[in-house]
Amino acid sequence: MEYKTLNDGHKMPMEGFGVYRVTDRTECENAVYQAIRAGYRLLDTAAIYGNEDALGNAVRKAIQNGLVKREELFITSKIFPSDMMSYDTARAAVNTSLQKSGLDYFDLYLIHQPYGDYFSAWRAMEDAKKEGKLRSIGVSNFFPNLLVNFCETVDTIPAVNQIETHPWYVRNQDLGTAHHYGVAVEAWGPLGGTRYHADESDILKSIAKKYHKTPSQIVLRWNIERGVMIIPKSVHEERIRQNIDIWDFSLTKEEIQMINTLDTNGIATSSRRNDPDQVRLIFEMGRNMKK
Repeated sequence: MEYKTLNDGHKMPMEGFGVYRVTDRTECENAVYQAIRAGYRLLDTAAIYGNEDALGNAVRKAIQNGLVKREELFITSKIFPSDMMSYDTARAAVNTSLQKSGLDYFDLYLIHQPYGDYFSAWRAMEDAKKEGKLRSIGVSNFFPNLLVNFCETVDTIPAVNQIETHPWYVRNQDLGTAHHYGVAVEAWGPLGGTRYHADESDILKSIAKKYHKTPSQIVLRWNIERGVMIIPKSVHEERIRQNIDIWDFSLTKEEIQMINTLDTNGIATSSRRNDPDQVRLIFEMGRNMKK
């Protein structure tokens, strides 16, 4: 496993394990435990996922069974816009997430969406970082214009911007903007989400055949070659192991350029976040989370 040194000096694994939409707590706990057994050391959850507790249970089980030490893990969670109404609500959200997970600290804590009073939330996160509750802090789903505005305004530059990026949504401008400010980029949905399928691409299948890998493994390696961290998700043990088996080969520049031609110029899940109805839906999700 390779690591990236963040702008605050902390080292973050280049590949991790995400638990988005793994709502069954038993299933989530088992998947996280199997991921740790397979060698994952970066684990990614969020308040809105409703499984911070299950992830925490899996972590404690893995530690008790001698699979890993807490300091060897890099655990991420995120604050949702409905908890970013003020400094105080954000501060309470950090504490709630820690309590649910049963952890003393998060290695990385992100603003999940650029809505609500995220500047006040950021100040609360900065204070939690000073108190040792958060090791690194960052943002998620910030488009380039928002990231520029944020970095030019806050005292602490985000360590990470977690965005959707895969061969069908290349986002070179996002990477360039992040690089300008020293912000590391992490990909959610690195396999293309539900819209795109690596097995349907002749380009990916051809490259996969050369390296004796699957098209999905080529997709994951593509982001690694760009310096982008990844958090693929699966609840199936075989796929969990397969997704991390990408560290024994490298793609050529020509192959990366071939894969880049799959780009759809923004036809992806996160591009809909500029739709007012989608923004209202995000806040509705937050209100439902608290019921």
